[in-house]
Amino acid sequence: MALKELIDADIKKAMLAKDKVRLLTLRSIKSQILLAETAEGAHGATLSPDAEMKLLTKAAKQRREAAETYQKQFRSDLEETELAELAIIEEYLPQQMSEADIVERIVAIIQQVGATGPSDLGKVMGVAARELAGQADGRVISQVVSNLLNNTNV
Repeated sequence: MALKELIDADIKKAMLAKDKVRLLTLRSIKSQILLAETAEGAHGATLSPDAEMKLLTKAAKQRREAAETYQKQFRSDLEETELAELAIIEEYLPQQMSEADIVERIVAIIQQVGATGPSDLGKVMGVAARELAGQADGRVISQVVSNLLNNTNV
């Protein structure tokens, strides 16, 4: 089932359950999907699974950053709302990899592309970002790649 159809079905369930936070979050995601589908230069009527994952990842990242900002400003009421929305969005994302799994996959990628040092960061990041898209945060991937390439005994 496509993400849009799944979201539509879950919007109906949220309406019946009178779950306002879930309903608001799902409508927001549906709105982003519709905007992406009708954007200038959009190819085709539906989004690819990769585009859907990018959209959900972006939405989750926005909620995470907003929650951090509200926490710094001591606005726990707004932080709780953002975290609740984040939890709902994460239900539709693939499970995030642990840091140990990320390190293991990146070591394999480094060996695959033949990277030898920090000068090969771009090569490794390109492959790692593609392979780990939706499964790990970009900042974590970048940090692990940098640490491994700066460590000479890869």
